[in-house]
Amino acid sequence: MEKQKGITVKKEDNFSEWYSQVLDKAEITDLRYNVKGFVVIRPLGAMILENMYQLYEKEMQKKNHKPSFFPTVIPEKNFKKESSHVKGFYPEVFWLEKIKGEDRLALRPTSETAMYQMYSLWIRSWRDLPLKIYQRGQVFRYETKATRPLIRGREFYWIEGHDCFETKEEAEAQVQEDISITEKVMHQEFGIPFLPMKRPSWDTFAGAVYTIGSDVLMPDGKVIQQPSTHFLGQNFSKAFDVKFKTREDSEDYVWQTCYGPAPSRILASVISIHGDDKGLIIPFTISPIQVIIIPIYNTKNKTKIIKKSKEIKKELEKLNIKTEIDLSEKRPGEKYNYWELKGVPFRIEIGEKELNQNKVFLFTRATGKKEFTDINNIQKLGKEYDFNLLIKAEKSMKGKIINCKTKNDIKKVLKDKKIARVNFCSINKEGEKCAEKIEKEVGAEVRGILANKNEKPSGNCIICNKKATNIVYIAKSY
Repeated sequence: MEKQKGITVKKEDNFSEWYSQVLDKAEITDLRYNVKGFVVIRPLGAMILENMYQLYEKEMQKKNHKPSFFPTVIPEKNFKKESSHVKGFYPEVFWLEKIKGEDRLALRPTSETAMYQMYSLWIRSWRDLPLKIYQRGQVFRYETKATRPLIRGREFYWIEGHDCFETKEEAEAQVQEDISITEKVMHQEFGIPFLPMKRPSWDTFAGAVYTIGSDVLMPDGKVIQQPSTHFLGQNFSKAFDVKFKTREDSEDYVWQTCYGPAPSRILASVISIHGDDKGLIIPFTISPIQVIIIPIYNTKNKTKIIKKSKEIKKELEKLNIKTEIDLSEKRPGEKYNYWELKGVPFRIEIGEKELNQNKVFLFTRATGKKEFTDINNIQKLGKEYDFNLLIKAEKSMKGKIINCKTKNDIKKVLKDKKIARVNFCSINKEGEKCAEKIEKEVGAEVRGILANKNEKPSGNCIICNKKATNIVYIAKSY
């Protein structure tokens, strides 16, 4: 039976079904790979991801990160070197079948324990610092919860930066720089607003001193953690013996950070936040096809119109605009619907009227606006397109964070698909019991405190009624 064309549900009415249909019908992923938690990313999804990778890597290299590739397998003995890390990640590890006479190997869930043994060989003196290295690749985690394509799976595509410094101050400055990279790329380029949250001590990355997670509110009211950055202190450098000769000719352990944006997961937010009831809306800067040309012809003028279409394509490509021509045998209306589903930012329609004009008839995917414009204007319109997507996404966040004074207030806010902001006793160990009560009685999590603001509480903890030391944000999450 032929697959029904077009999206059949409204995003606002049933986000989960809408999301599934968009991934399937826009041909971003295919779930029919017969291993739980693993999906096939199809060409359109892969090309978007490649553009996202390029923008992220360009920004990281501007900040003096150097690319690398490390093996996908990690010896078990490496995991055992940092006790809290091994405790945190052992349950999530995919182990390979042991080969006789060799150490048991794991598929990397993250690469601290792979990379830092090499850092101990490379770093000798303060002159070798700072060392800022990243790699792109896949990581594997034995996820036992329900999986969701791009959002939660057993394999995801990411970038991880692992940095070493002489001093604690330099390392903590790197954490702030990581947040600024998330702001520059994910927010400003991809149009995804986020809250940089310092996680509670009980939700800190295994082996880190503290963690900053970038929380993005999705249309169903749940938050998804996007890039996280971790201040590792000297925990791993001591475990892996990453030492250096100081300027004073003594010996010390390096101070470390790690940063992990996952383009595959960020793509889930791009799809969810910008998309509409017709399908994808892809930002101009990361769209594999930025302009689709639709020739509209009859038997008499077909040759002339296709020739004109190819001339326009050539002109646009000279302007570095990614352009395709739809020469399929579908009717124009079918072509319009198809490319709107795919989220192509601009459509040029070329018929008899346009043959002798210097301007083109342009349709804008995000707004539905139709206008005659000069070809040389499209690059500028592309920048405006992305800026308008960003503004729309930011407006959608207004009014989504609500101050709450009781548990019932929190429940109401969560039901309305928003985030609760409350006075809380502590994000350190002493506050964990209150967080457990919230999780049990409200069905949500304490996400942490804002990392880019010093918010002062003005009352007592919403749970235990002790004097509050933090203002925390509570939300449901993936």
